[in-house]
Amino acid sequence: MRTHARVAVVGGGVVGASVLYHLTRQGWTDVVLVERAELTAGSTWHAAGGMHTINSDPNVAKLQHYTIELYKEIEAISGHSCGVHLTGGIMLADSEERMDYLRVTAARGRYLGMETEFISPEEAARRLPLLDPRQYVGALYDPNEGHVDPAGVTNAYARAARIAGAEVIRHNRVLELNATTEGWDVVTEQGTLRAEHVVNAAGLWAREVGAMAGARLPLIPMEHQYLVTEPVPEVAGLANGFHAVDAGGGFYMRNEMGGVLLGTYESDGVPWSAERTPWDFPQELLPPDLDRISDNLQRAFERFPPLANAGIKRVINGPFTFTPDGNPLVGPVRGLSNYWAACGVLAGFSQGGGIGLALANWMVDGDPGMDVFAMDVARFGDFAGRTYAKAKGREVYATRFMIAFPNEERPAGRPLRRTPVYERLKARGAVFGAAFGLEHALWFAPPGSEAAETLTYRRSNAFRPVAQECRAVREAVGLIEISSFAKYAVEGPEAELWLNRLLANHTPRESRMLLSPMLNPRGRIIGDFTVAKLGPDRFRVFGSGVAEEYHMRWFEQQLDGAAVRVRSLRSELVGFSIAGPRSRELLARASGEDVSDAAFRFMAIRPMEVGMVPCLVGRITFTGDLGYEIWCAPDFQLALYERLLECGEDLDLRHFGGRALNALRLEKSFGSFRREYTPDYSPAEAGLDAFVDMRKNDFIGREALLAEREREPRLRRITLSVDAGDADAFGNEPIHRAGQVVGWITSGGYAHHVGHSVALGYVPAALAGEDAFQVEILGELRAATRCPRPLFDPDGTRMRG
Repeated sequence: MRTHARVAVVGGGVVGASVLYHLTRQGWTDVVLVERAELTAGSTWHAAGGMHTINSDPNVAKLQHYTIELYKEIEAISGHSCGVHLTGGIMLADSEERMDYLRVTAARGRYLGMETEFISPEEAARRLPLLDPRQYVGALYDPNEGHVDPAGVTNAYARAARIAGAEVIRHNRVLELNATTEGWDVVTEQGTLRAEHVVNAAGLWAREVGAMAGARLPLIPMEHQYLVTEPVPEVAGLANGFHAVDAGGGFYMRNEMGGVLLGTYESDGVPWSAERTPWDFPQELLPPDLDRISDNLQRAFERFPPLANAGIKRVINGPFTFTPDGNPLVGPVRGLSNYWAACGVLAGFSQGGGIGLALANWMVDGDPGMDVFAMDVARFGDFAGRTYAKAKGREVYATRFMIAFPNEERPAGRPLRRTPVYERLKARGAVFGAAFGLEHALWFAPPGSEAAETLTYRRSNAFRPVAQECRAVREAVGLIEISSFAKYAVEGPEAELWLNRLLANHTPRESRMLLSPMLNPRGRIIGDFTVAKLGPDRFRVFGSGVAEEYHMRWFEQQLDGAAVRVRSLRSELVGFSIAGPRSRELLARASGEDVSDAAFRFMAIRPMEVGMVPCLVGRITFTGDLGYEIWCAPDFQLALYERLLECGEDLDLRHFGGRALNALRLEKSFGSFRREYTPDYSPAEAGLDAFVDMRKNDFIGREALLAEREREPRLRRITLSVDAGDADAFGNEPIHRAGQVVGWITSGGYAHHVGHSVALGYVPAALAGEDAFQVEILGELRAATRCPRPLFDPDGTRMRG
């Protein structure tokens, strides 16, 4: 066995083989794949092999489309068939709610260039004679669906990679991974391989391969069953085969050798080897348990009557790995140099090619080439341990085919992280969501009503309470907990120098704050921060809580020996924001200090005692109104909370939550990280040019911005007022103009103070000055008018006054 390689890919399933191939396509040919048994010996060999492009995340959908298109390429290079059967797929709806889901799906596909078609139940039955049209209210047809041969695809990737110079070593289990100054010593049964990079594509054994390097990956294998029937006469007449999903019934099916392959996702899924995957697990199936999926099968027999009389040829029960949200774990693992994840991939034959492309780009160019946060291993932090992964993995399995409503917060693994004020907010009717494992109030149910939200694509029972919360902020004063924000300490002799290199804006003066995007070398937005300078070598940086691990990984990668310390203050700072025209009066009462505009200017920050609580107070708020952010240590939070309530009792102080905050920021046209600000956009496109200081000679992304200024930006962010009816845009809806899809919505909702449905989105720069557009919401084109200025306080006098 060879002793050196640039990259060692651990795992010979479809994902590992794809990564190997894409690395060679990028020019890295000194690469080796190490497999404990045969290629496909994990979950790949018993997979049903389905492929589709539809996904709730647009960039993941793009990668899935790429994967399907890639099969022609690897077949041509390798000379090996992938067994592609592009049958087209029918997604069935058994209720109007499910039709809403299909309308959202079709609209999202429209702006991605996907051609789907709504068909009636009768037309669905004509195309697929097995189904009973009386069971359904409609269907969506996607021509770009089908299935492949799992072994054929994997071997085509591997052969294509070998032709380019890669090596595949089978029957050679990895025993240890030891970090060295040059990379990794990969200790195997056949000897030790020294590699600059290691890719964990170990599938069922990804947890164990992660543990070898000190990485704890949130994965849980789940048993998954499907059966194959004897030949069914109604299938014989379908020359091109078929692929169908009845998500309401909890099953999927396709043709298989004249019969039907029928798979289910039952409500009570069973974890397999929850603690660890045995290394000697053979290429065998688990014992079948049809009783466990009997309800799903009964629904399938009722809705597809010919199946009730079909004999069962075989039952497949095999394990697949699930992550806490069902998406893969891809990218560099924080704290481990040149250690990469490519695991937790549930839909390997839809996503494997795209994952290989993104990861190879990342390894070779330092960037995946698009926003892949939905798959990034850094979307989970240390809160996502083994027990959490098990609870969420079971939930993901059980809800795999359930409608994911835009206002839904699923309960498994919760509550986990809580601040001291959690029980107080709960007693006031808070309806909570979870961000990075932390419970945070979304809205407050009125006294006497249940603190729960109806799940819908339309306006829910939260609509009126949120309107009251918005009114309190705009007319008096509101209080919201903001502990879910990410907080970082940046300190040391070179802290300012390092921040100036890291961020696109300059650093603030002492006791001041400013806003700054953070860019990658392509000049794309990977962070959106408030930066505060507390002293010559002391800074505090505030950002998106869900991106804490993502940003800490980037911060640490950029240290490069600088005399600076960066740490998360997640457990050291909690806080509240107070906002509204009476917020200054509330702070003055609570602190006893002069907080007039002259004494405490907009974007100032300073230590302050609020009651007896030592706090850090900044004059800033995401509401776009007069307001303040007040931070303290967790053991002081209850005292701070009680002080604010006491002093605000006669000021009409009211609690508000994240839903109201979203409504308030929309009417100010404020963008949000992970919505308007992602690696898909530059500052010029996102409207953040004012927060970029090109006078600085050196910051990450500057050269790319200079090159962009030589041409017109591709896109521009705009604000639209939408005639939305009873359903608002929430994100990923297409923007139409003159009969064409020209852009997409990044976020939206109802702005209660101004009384408009508002949406933020992107259109080509050449159209950004136009006034009239349409937004597709639940299958209807709704008139939308561009708002050249924020709908609320366009001059910013409220927040600055």
